[in-house]
Amino acid sequence: MSSAALNNFDLRQAARHRADFKTIMERSRGEEHFAHICNVSANGFMIDDADQVQRGDRVSVRLPVIGRIEAHCVWTVDTRAGFQLERILRMPDFLAMLDELQTIG
Repeated sequence: MSSAALNNFDLRQAARHRADFKTIMERSRGEEHFAHICNVSANGFMIDDADQVQRGDRVSVRLPVIGRIEAHCVWTVDTRAGFQLERILRMPDFLAMLDELQTIG
């Protein structure tokens, strides 16, 4: 197993937390639309309204506490898509974001 494959496997082990958060997703092609984030981890998030998203798409989203952050789509199934963040969130920021998401939802 290559180190890249191992790293991707390790990232998938991150705990996921339910979310109910609408954000504006800006795509690299200049398009933007609302996206519903239904779960989040320190490494990424999943949306459940990904009709127009394809694997490999690069996007930018605004997250509570974190602000604007870039991500890329690593998988799609039906209307769901999983995104890996361009950087892992610092734990204090991630926990503060989770607290904020609980008060929003």
